Amino acid sequence: MNRIDAERITTEYLKPVFGFALKRCKNSVDAEDLSQNIMVKVFLTLIKRDDIDDVSKFIWTVAHNSLSNYYRDNNHSFSGVPIDDVADYLFDDTADAEAIITKQEVIARLHSEIAYLSRLQRRIVIMYYYENKKQKKIAEELNIPVGTVKWHLFEARKELKRGMEIMRNHGELKFNPIRFDMCSFSGKIGTKGDISNFFRSAISQNIVYAVRNEAKTINEIADELGVSPVYVESEAEYLEKYGFLLKQTDKYLCNILIFEPTEDLNRLHDNMYMQAARIFANELYDELIKSELLNSKGILGGYNDTRDVNFLIWALIPFIAAFSGENIMDKSIDFSDVYTIRPDGGKNICYASVSASDIKPQMYIEEMKKFKGPFWNGLTDKITLWTIDSEWSDERMVENYQLTVTRDLTLLNNYLNDSILSEDDYAYLAEKGYISVCGKPDELFKTALRIVYLRDEETRKKLLSVGDRIKENHKEEFEKLKAPYIKAILENTPKHLHKMRMYGLQYIFYSDAWFILHCLKELVKNGKLILPSEKQKQALTTVLFNQ
Repeated sequence: MNRIDAERITTEYLKPVFGFALKRCKNSVDAEDLSQNIMVKVFLTLIKRDDIDDVSKFIWTVAHNSLSNYYRDNNHSFSGVPIDDVADYLFDDTADAEAIITKQEVIARLHSEIAYLSRLQRRIVIMYYYENKKQKKIAEELNIPVGTVKWHLFEARKELKRGMEIMRNHGELKFNPIRFDMCSFSGKIGTKGDISNFFRSAISQNIVYAVRNEAKTINEIADELGVSPVYVESEAEYLEKYGFLLKQTDKYLCNILIFEPTEDLNRLHDNMYMQAARIFANELYDELIKSELLNSKGILGGYNDTRDVNFLIWALIPFIAAFSGENIMDKSIDFSDVYTIRPDGGKNICYASVSASDIKPQMYIEEMKKFKGPFWNGLTDKITLWTIDSEWSDERMVENYQLTVTRDLTLLNNYLNDSILSEDDYAYLAEKGYISVCGKPDELFKTALRIVYLRDEETRKKLLSVGDRIKENHKEEFEKLKAPYIKAILENTPKHLHKMRMYGLQYIFYSDAWFILHCLKELVKNGKLILPSEKQKQALTTVLFNQ
């Protein structure tokens, strides 16, 4: 196309294109910039090409594409068209390219705004406008008065008009969603399995995170996440049903403990555990080795029932670390004061941590991801099974563990009481790593405990008394190590979750996974603990004791 014709066409469309931009930009300055950008692209293309059959369609296509780039580059949302004009756009059959583009934009925006209505209003609007049902029919299907249908349609129209005339501001989570690095719990798990089962999707994690500090409505959460409220609504209701969210009128609030790392918190955490574990683990190891306790007849177990001291230490160090010192432990907050009762029978507190790529992680964080426990399960008035999974053991805390552990305990109790088990029962216990077997039950047959068994209360008390003395001797030092970390953690915990957080902080250096992991790491690092054999991994760090 020659330059004169290109200039004529560009001049002709300059005002309409500016009007197009002005309706969609936040201010006139942006509109001027956008319209100039559009017309420069149009002019340069026109003078280069002679094959443009529909100039109007071409210009409005360029305008639409430039507008899309403008929104993406400047993080703007479509400001919309008044809903009073929507009907004109929806039923306008004009072939004008600008009107077609505008119609598509309005329909898309209207669909988006319908999602922000309440569930009932949303359903009524869809039935009335999209399914063309009469108000009386809608009332019959929803079992509500016709007057209620009319009121909701009136209110929905007002809400849609308001929504179409505002610019929605999306939060940071739309562009930088968080990810739970770890998910764990304390207490009793429910029939729906591990807590992480509830947080497998990114949307569930980000919903809970979005309301960690203040309660928000479904629409506010949706804006924060940059997703449709329809997706947030059902997920939030599900999370609230199982106690991970609290509902306050029409708003939701986080009910799990989320750890957000900072450089200071991570270093306080590392220093606290590293120093405490260095003191406790080494003194405990040396005391056990020097004592006669490991030769006690009150301790059974080890691969093939040999007196493998290293194997015993692998179980007893974490066991004593968890249970010793309870007489000096702060127990001012009881578990029943803070746990959540879930519909699937779970009674627990849920913990999650958020990853941060720009912050040096906590020491041994990758190893902690493989660490599960301590878990303890009991058979009423009989025996208790205490287990930890780690990088050094096989994985035993699988999803169906809670469903099978009662059978395990029943068979183990019968086994310890010299009851004759079936061949299948012996095979089951051997397969789970509790015992080793040789031969067949109807032939020459031998069995031995692989896990560590504390056969009497006196033996257990003697073992724990070693840990008691160490913790009592270093009580003041351990309290000083904990104090700055506890202060920093509480400063980073929302006020409504302080009591729940304080309950967990009571267990630092007691039944504390991080403390146990650091103790084992310390002893492996300095060569006191020898890595287990492949055959021992299935029975590692498991203690059975009488109640």
